[in-house]
Amino acid sequence: MSDDARVVRVVPSGPVMVQGPVRIEMPDGSVVESDRFMVAICACRRSKTYPLCDTSHRRRQRGDTSSAQRPA
Repeated sequence: MSDDARVVRVVPSGPVMVQGPVRIEMPDGSVVESDRFMVAICACRRSKTYPLCDTSHRRRQRGDTSSAQRPA
């Protein structure tokens, strides 16, 4: 593996982690940049900061279609 290769780690039920900094080119032509050393890219498309992950995948699991609150 080359020294300049980026490491990409897929987190089960979570984001795709990419060694930064990154420049993400979106289908509409817009660009999202992050200069962080590790960048979480949303894989569930629930993030309000898409394409960056805001941990929305933790609040609702697949198959959970109810909007009711959990009992106390």
